[in-house]
Amino acid sequence: MNTVRQVSAFVGRWFALIVLAAGAIALATPSTFDGWAGAVPVLLQIIMLGMGMTLRPVDFAIIGRRPWALLLGVATQFTVMPLLGWGIAHALDLSPVLTAGMILVGCAPGGTASNVMVFLARGDTALSVAMTSVSTLLAPLLTPLLVLLLVGEDLPVSASDLFVSIVKIVLVPVLIGLVLRLLLPKLVERVVDVLPLVSVVGITAVVLAVVAGSASTLVSVGLLVVLAVVLHNVAGLTLGYAVGRVCGMPVTSRRAISIEVGMQNSGLAAALATVHFAPAAALPAAIFSVWHNVSGSTLASYWSRRPVESEAVATAASDDAPSDDRRR
Repeated sequence: MNTVRQVSAFVGRWFALIVLAAGAIALATPSTFDGWAGAVPVLLQIIMLGMGMTLRPVDFAIIGRRPWALLLGVATQFTVMPLLGWGIAHALDLSPVLTAGMILVGCAPGGTASNVMVFLARGDTALSVAMTSVSTLLAPLLTPLLVLLLVGEDLPVSASDLFVSIVKIVLVPVLIGLVLRLLLPKLVERVVDVLPLVSVVGITAVVLAVVAGSASTLVSVGLLVVLAVVLHNVAGLTLGYAVGRVCGMPVTSRRAISIEVGMQNSGLAAALATVHFAPAAALPAAIFSVWHNVSGSTLASYWSRRPVESEAVATAASDDAPSDDRRR
């Protein structure tokens, strides 16, 4: 078990490079992974089961203690990211299928890797975990409605079918994981350190399936989709922090909201795109899986070296600085 934990820690540190290598392999030899697309929803179910097993009732206690911070974060996630996905896709004139993929990424709940990033960034980890958990539980309702609103004009989409898929892929596995944690706590504690390895293997397999299934599309429009994904993620990180600052959140909460908003459950978006649209629609999600871990790690590393106190002082100084009107 110790060896497995060491391997799990290793792949967790090098997750972005592992996923990037998987994408390159799938692009070079797409025929090797023919038929993998059908396994994407099952892989996500396993990942979400693992997420459920890491949750505890105390993770939801923040709802009662600080409902405003949680409401602000979740509302920002389900407004900023969907609108950014829609706006960037149309600004870059992406095809309807790729636009649907961008919107699906934006409408997905927060990704589990964000909790680790917030911890490393010295952010509000409790708020981060609560945001991921609540947005995941709200996803069966909000994600189909948002996708129907933003994608419906370009491609036919069934909100009810999306709802059923998200319930099967996300809600049921998470609830089963929660129940297992409550009923068999000792058993779950034994395997909880291995769950990051399961997540990395699952997301890597999803990327292999998605990239292989749409290799020809990626070759023709790859750079444009990469640009769209980078803009989407960076804008989400920036606006998430800005919303927290404008609303008077402490620095630790701003960091948590920023990372939670910018990092999405791209695996879920890939699964929904594969099932309900076309393999090419999953491309933005596959690229997002790689990029948001790179940007999230970079931002967490920067913030980890920047004490919260100094950032708070700098912010206060800028807020108190006299404006040009005052000088006049």
